[in-house]
Parts: sequence; C-alpha cells; structure tokens
Amino acid sequence: MLQPARTKYRKQQKGRIRGRATKGAKLAFGEFGLQSLECGRLTSQQIEAARVAITRHVKRGAKLWVRVFPHKPVTKKPAETRMGKGKGDVAGYVAPVKRGTMLYEISGLPDDISREALRLASHKLPVKIRIVIRQEGVLTS
Repeated sequence: MLQPARTKYRKQQKGRIRGRATKGAKLAFGEFGLQSLECGRLTSQQIEAARVAITRHVKRGAKLWVRVFPHKPVTKKPAETRMGKGKGDVAGYVAPVKRGTMLYEISGLPDDISREALRLASHKLPVKIRIVIRQEGVLTS
C-alpha cells in the first residue's frame, strides 16, 4: 500500500476538509481525468484498488498518472479499550481530497475504453466523481 517513506511527526490531528481545490484541479498530463465532486478522504487501499481497476481494463495499453498520495496518518485505538490513555497507534494513511481535485489521468487510448476504465475506478472511491476530457485545449465534462 501507499504510505510516506518518512514523516516529521508520527500522528496528526483530524482536521476538516472544506472548500475547492486550487492546486491539482486541472488536467496536467493525460487526455482523460477523474475529478472529485466532493470533499473526503481516500485511503491508500482505495487509491490502489482504483488504480488496479484502470490498469486491468486497459491491459497496459495506456499511460496512467495517479495525482493523489496518502500522506496523512489516521490513528485507531484497539477494540474494547476504555476512553483516555492518549491517542491510538497509526492504523493507515489517507489522502485528503477537496472538491475539484484531479485524482487520476489517463492517455493513449480511444475514448470509449478510457471512459469505461475511469468509470470502473470511480466505483472503488468513496467520493462523487466526474470524468473530464481534454479537447483542443478546452476542458469539458
């Protein structure tokens, strides 16, 4: 699974994910993209499951860019533990995603195959998604 190689601090506070994405909100590499329509947190397992769904459908015939990375640690206390006694241990990592963040980009395939691959990937993710297309320098959805 994806996780950072090193972090400055082991644990972070939860925080709130609000607003629109300003960085990473446009197609930068590929012809087709998967863009989030709501805020949320993607776990490393969800990111990997969507990536595998895309690569299996395209059968290694395309170039794929994963534009999100899980760098935020999420902690969890053990089951049947009383309240208190400090923060739990790190259970995994998530990628905080704002509205408009481009999650995946793909290029090198026909229109129908690219759309289907991204549609399959969207079913693996917990946020609402739209497919974005680059056409003659103009983005459409």
